[in-house]
Amino acid sequence: MQIIGIDLGGTKVAGALFEEDGTIVKKQVRLLSGQTGKAVGQLILSLIRDLVSAAAPKGGAVGAVGVCVPGIVCSQTGRVWAPNIPGWEDYPLKNELEDFLQEPSWKISLESDRTCYILGEVWKGAAAGCRDAVFLSVGTGIGAGILTGGRVLHGANDIAGATGWMALQSPFVAEYRSCGCFEYYASGAGILAHARRLLATTPDYTGFLKNRMPQELTTLDVFEAFEKNDAVAVQVIDKAVEMWGMATANLVSLLDPEKIIFGGGVFGPAVQLLETIRQEAQKWAQPVSMQRVKLEASQLKGDAGIFGAAFSALQPER
Repeated sequence: MQIIGIDLGGTKVAGALFEEDGTIVKKQVRLLSGQTGKAVGQLILSLIRDLVSAAAPKGGAVGAVGVCVPGIVCSQTGRVWAPNIPGWEDYPLKNELEDFLQEPSWKISLESDRTCYILGEVWKGAAAGCRDAVFLSVGTGIGAGILTGGRVLHGANDIAGATGWMALQSPFVAEYRSCGCFEYYASGAGILAHARRLLATTPDYTGFLKNRMPQELTTLDVFEAFEKNDAVAVQVIDKAVEMWGMATANLVSLLDPEKIIFGGGVFGPAVQLLETIRQEAQKWAQPVSMQRVKLEASQLKGDAGIFGAAFSALQPER
């Protein structure tokens, strides 16, 4: 049997046809180009159609499709919420796939991106062989895919792993309400916002970022400035490291994982900081668990979602 994995992002959708052993037969990427609502659903269906066609000449038979969604998947209804895609506040994705495929024997799996990230790493990445591991995804936002006892943790409402809302600093401020304390300081968006706040309130600043227009500033700019020991960038990244370390400590103490795998666009440039993050976590974590856990970078990087989507379609029904 061959499997199709689909990874939906905020700006593009990637799809791949896999053999059961994880070998990619064919991969395609299509840009959303500002499409919303049902048009995004149709783009996914078109991609699936092309990948099914690619299987036929090679003598393969597609029997399952998994979709990685950047948001929340309701396992009871098959409807999804993807906050960065207008019109996907309560989108009937599973029904749409069933109507399109017209094949009752096909396995259809829908999972959140954080779930797919950890499943991808279990199948073909840094968590291979693990029964207890966490994928901490740090991009525009922050989430965690959690594997415990060999099973992914979903929670009562399919929202387990929303770690951006970890309470890591008091007192509470109103700005945490929309994204959470952890995400406010240590996501890609949070790092940028923190840098812009400091630049706006430091009139005598003359450092590396001085000539960057605030609206054009990128996370990579902040990391480049950090490498040059820029005062604003050091303050911003030091705060993010503190938050990543505290979050790591909480995950270690609560879950006792074998590994915590760091991925997403920020890790990337932040991979160089893993040892510093470990040192911060050691201040806070249960010491025996902290001594034994491994902190590693994602091996699959930007492909974790597409591998995890395909692998999710090989898992038992939940």
